[in-house]
Amino acid sequence: FYKKKIMKIIKYFFEFIFIGILLLIFRITGYRSASNIGAFIGEKIGPLFRSKKKIISNIKKAFPKLEEKKINFIIKNMWSNYGRILADYMFIKNFRTLKLKPYLQIEGKEIFEEIKKKDEQVVFISGHFNNFELMAMEIEKSGIDVGAIYRPLNNIFLNKIMEKIRKSHICKNQIKKGISGVREIIRLYKNGFSIALMIDQRVSEGMKLNFFGYPALTTTIPAQLVKKFGCRIVPVYIERFDNLYYKMSVNKPLKFEKNQSIEDISSILNKELENMILKNPEQWIWSHNRWK
Repeated sequence: FYKKKIMKIIKYFFEFIFIGILLLIFRITGYRSASNIGAFIGEKIGPLFRSKKKIISNIKKAFPKLEEKKINFIIKNMWSNYGRILADYMFIKNFRTLKLKPYLQIEGKEIFEEIKKKDEQVVFISGHFNNFELMAMEIEKSGIDVGAIYRPLNNIFLNKIMEKIRKSHICKNQIKKGISGVREIIRLYKNGFSIALMIDQRVSEGMKLNFFGYPALTTTIPAQLVKKFGCRIVPVYIERFDNLYYKMSVNKPLKFEKNQSIEDISSILNKELENMILKNPEQWIWSHNRWK
């Protein structure tokens, strides 16, 4: 047991050194070059860290009739996207300070304004599309008090850097996923905060609900907040275009009836997520073990 633990720590340390060097290169080269370098590295190195068999299996669940050429196109571009996301972390603060404003379009800003004007608390949902961190950042920038749920990285060394970046430049109120996180969600909500979270990862404490025709463990946190507080759900979708540019779409808030169950609400949100994925399949992270 101890030997395995030590080997894992050593592995994480060398990963940390490698990623640290990459981040330094990204910072030196600037946003455009760093993104392109990240895309190249993602395509070449990404496949070494995840099973291609599992990724193909996931894609075929969503697209059972898809030909091999298209599947390979999705996988190649997914890894490229992964690399660009990594490079982006060195420039998150520039998105926040508007130095990179031309690279981000926001559609639906009026929804942020409406929520702020009403002093309303909502639940923002999205998935791991492109630079998913931009969602919580833009919500907070708009003047809405928000807490963002995150899953700590397995790599203890990298996680410290990531948590610092998130709290400094993305969203001050970071909520660690888990039981303690649920208590923090309730506390923040009762204190006037909206909540932002990704609903596309497999969770151990969720419900098995339909997702692209197969049962998948699904988070019920948004539905539980709806049932407890009667809040609205705001879907947010981020897409990449021309490699370097982003478009964030803040969609019309969803209002649910009192008699709708947690299962019903969560199933509807899964459908929302499916529709987002279908827009640009290569821009979603298929390497998650979503249907385990």
